[in-house]
Amino acid sequence: MDNNTPVDTTGTPATSEEAAVAAAPIISKKEKFIKEVKSFTFIILSVLVFRSVLFEPFKIPSGSMIPTLLIGDFILVNKFSYGFKVPFTDWFSDPKYITGPDQPHRGDVIVFKYPKDPNLNYIKRVVGLPGDTVEVIDKVVYVNNQPISTKEVDGKEIMSDMDERYKAYQFKFLETKTGDQTHITQVDVGNDYFANYYKFTVPKDNFFVMGDNRDFSADSRRWGTVPFGNIKGKAIMVWFSLSVPWPWSEDEQESWKFRPWRIGKIIH
Repeated sequence: MDNNTPVDTTGTPATSEEAAVAAAPIISKKEKFIKEVKSFTFIILSVLVFRSVLFEPFKIPSGSMIPTLLIGDFILVNKFSYGFKVPFTDWFSDPKYITGPDQPHRGDVIVFKYPKDPNLNYIKRVVGLPGDTVEVIDKVVYVNNQPISTKEVDGKEIMSDMDERYKAYQFKFLETKTGDQTHITQVDVGNDYFANYYKFTVPKDNFFVMGDNRDFSADSRRWGTVPFGNIKGKAIMVWFSLSVPWPWSEDEQESWKFRPWRIGKIIH
């Protein structure tokens, strides 16, 4: 027998596996715990960095962007559309950028921190850029004294998928071209509350935003413009769609709505 071959207590030669086990270092419970904590921390940190600078999911809770986005849509937001940010800088103040920043384009659908309460996230469409004039006359939106191009379209298919709380209204549906984006907006024929808005000049580094559901959107017409530092990113895709009625809702028409046909829808 080779003098270097390990033997057990009975003198029988040990196998190579037994030898490997015997030679392996013994890890204490403390070392094992520290290793697991480090692995868990790395995973959490990676997820947070991913959400901070790359992509972040959001859920649509209201109908201000109907018919582009429906209540219960889960969307993906591109956080680097306007430049790569230093991770976590937007948690405490305006974000710091590694590249860019580039300003949003007219027509982009953006998620941003609500200027009146930064703890809330809002989603709207960019209509006016810094220096633009924005005005609404008889529900027609004018940017720099030019009306945004619209064309009335049939809305039967849209109404069939409409959230129940909006089906009682008299909507007119318009194919609308905002910047390079062609999308559908809707206006309530019987609602004149937002029919007009005085001519307004968008301040530097701010953006005038509106909801596609024109008469049911609290937006720049009501609370002002969005500073660039509040913008979290550009909405790019619907990745899931499930509308769940509120447990305390008194509206008997509300029901569960799973919309698999909306999964993968690109947001324009």
